[in-house]
Amino acid sequence: MEYQLSDRQNKDLLERMLMMRRFEETVAATAEDHFFGHYHLYIGQEATGAAVIEALGTDDLILTTHRNHGHIIGRGADPGPTLAEILGRADGFNGGRGGTLHLTSRDQGFLSTSAVVGGGIGLAVGAGYALKRAAGTAISVAFFGDGALEEGTAYESLNLASLWSLPVLFVCENNSLGAPGASAGEYPSSVNAAKDLIDIPRSVGIAAQSVDGADAGAVYAIAATAVAAIRAGQGPAFIEAKTVRWPGSRPIWPELATGITNLAAATDGALISGQHAAWINEHDPVLARVRCLIEDNILLPAEIDEIDRRVIGTMEAAKSMALASPLPEPESALEGVFT
Repeated sequence: MEYQLSDRQNKDLLERMLMMRRFEETVAATAEDHFFGHYHLYIGQEATGAAVIEALGTDDLILTTHRNHGHIIGRGADPGPTLAEILGRADGFNGGRGGTLHLTSRDQGFLSTSAVVGGGIGLAVGAGYALKRAAGTAISVAFFGDGALEEGTAYESLNLASLWSLPVLFVCENNSLGAPGASAGEYPSSVNAAKDLIDIPRSVGIAAQSVDGADAGAVYAIAATAVAAIRAGQGPAFIEAKTVRWPGSRPIWPELATGITNLAAATDGALISGQHAAWINEHDPVLARVRCLIEDNILLPAEIDEIDRRVIGTMEAAKSMALASPLPEPESALEGVFT
């Protein structure tokens, strides 16, 4: 069965991608004056996260990575408490304790966010084991980067998931395309002996596919097919979503290298300029999605603008709420500890 997005899903998917993009732009703009630690942005990978989430049910569980903002927002978390948590404020989802790297929203089905490379993969297998014992139809999903496949826990987790036929979807977000890595003084890229990363899960009998991670429709078709197979008891599945790394994620410290996204540039190339014009024109998943919806007569430009205005208003309110939130009381550091 080939899964395709309905008109309603196309609209919802675009709004989810815009929520992800506008939230990360808000984080970047806010962090300059109000945040003092390291953080990672999900810009350039929205099509993958949004499409996979569209294929999931409300009871499914998710484990994600240090690049977690997009997944949290895309799953429907309130941007206000999300941003407050990133800023370490008391009204954040985790009371300011999790911050950006361990931001978690249990109401959206997130069991954990792990800043440890590959840390969520083993937890997703554990969740899958529990779900199988519960004999329901829910699955667990592990989002992780390509570098996680260098970790021993990745192979061990894949092997156990296959041996026990667990309901786990492994989503490898490979954003190393076009990234020279540490050799050019940029953020490191993965180094793996496997010719193709999908050879790794296939070596232990897991069905695996690669897809253009910037093509939301293609990601959704593969994700929905994989989720259906997992729910039918066919064991785990693996998706490698390939994206060309957003220029702002190439330095050690993220920067809004491509500026604030102008949706009009999706259909007017004259609005695209600057050092990173090629990435914006050829690899920006948000602009690609907007372009596709207009060309296929699914949404009118005015409808897209209205969605974007609503999203921007939501982010402005979220920023106001987060900045108005106080820092946690020092005594709260003693809450939730064993001794």
